[in-house]
Amino acid sequence: MAAGTLPGIEVTNIRKVFDDANHNAFTDLCRFGDRFYLTFRSCPDGHGIFRTSRILVLSSADGKVWAPAFHFSVPDRDVRDPHFLIFRNTLFVYTGTWLADPDHPVQHDLNDHLGYGAWSADGTTWSGPRMLEGTYGHYVWRAASHGDRALLCGRRKREFAHRFRGETKADVIQSLMLESEDGLVWRAAAFFAEDKGDETAFLFEDDGSVLAVVRGPAALPARVCRSRPPYREWRRVPLDRNVGGPLLVKWNGHCLVGGRKTAGPNNPVTTLYWLVGDNLEEICELPSAGDNSYPGFVQTGETTALLSYYSTHEPARPGHAGTAIYLANLTMR
Repeated sequence: MAAGTLPGIEVTNIRKVFDDANHNAFTDLCRFGDRFYLTFRSCPDGHGIFRTSRILVLSSADGKVWAPAFHFSVPDRDVRDPHFLIFRNTLFVYTGTWLADPDHPVQHDLNDHLGYGAWSADGTTWSGPRMLEGTYGHYVWRAASHGDRALLCGRRKREFAHRFRGETKADVIQSLMLESEDGLVWRAAAFFAEDKGDETAFLFEDDGSVLAVVRGPAALPARVCRSRPPYREWRRVPLDRNVGGPLLVKWNGHCLVGGRKTAGPNNPVTTLYWLVGDNLEEICELPSAGDNSYPGFVQTGETTALLSYYSTHEPARPGHAGTAIYLANLTMR
């Protein structure tokens, strides 16, 4: 490719890898040891907050044939948005959970959030789920590691403001960077966003500097956030659009962003971009519609990768929710 020209991405072999009668959504993908792992939430009662939800982990030797590896739920809690972290030679899967109190089924508040984790040293024998110390009142999301620390996005209300239930007042919602030495006990390290916080994808450079994409609440634009250790000073720049369920990874020196774009009224589409400076350069749209996005990514070769996401663009079979998990092969051109 010519100097200064952004590479293209060819998307091939888009296939449905999980489709049952449940609502299946919110994916992540990784390679641990010699196998691939795919995780997502599955719930027979739908997208909303339900005690019947569970986290599934599938495993594959080749990215083509998948088999169950592990699953879990948490009593009286809705589990969702699972994300992987490989840390200290261990595969962790984290989930943010809403309290689903059967005595108060329609009362949901961020202050009742709690993170849970499960983990495995070999991908076969699993421990947990275990409550993540230090995450009460935080909705945990994507994770990363740098050096001897694990880092985790946690969304919360400023000073746990009790006057506003749920996530109805964006100005008091924060996105924090939580840190841990063992992947199970967490404490606050920095703020990705001190207001209008939401789902945050982030990555670290070798020198410890961090790059993050913070989803905007409702239809507000996402933000690109940058900082260097000790992460007290940040540069935060709004993008030109919202990015729902953001993905941010480094691929051959380029920053790949994925997530849900609202292409028009009631027309959300899972879309891939290159992040160039503080701007998104759109690459392609994936077959998707309705309830969709939340991609996962794993590089399989110098110019090849797998991408997971979920969507409702294909007609549902009778008795099915129509929300299925998809994989696509990506090739950088």
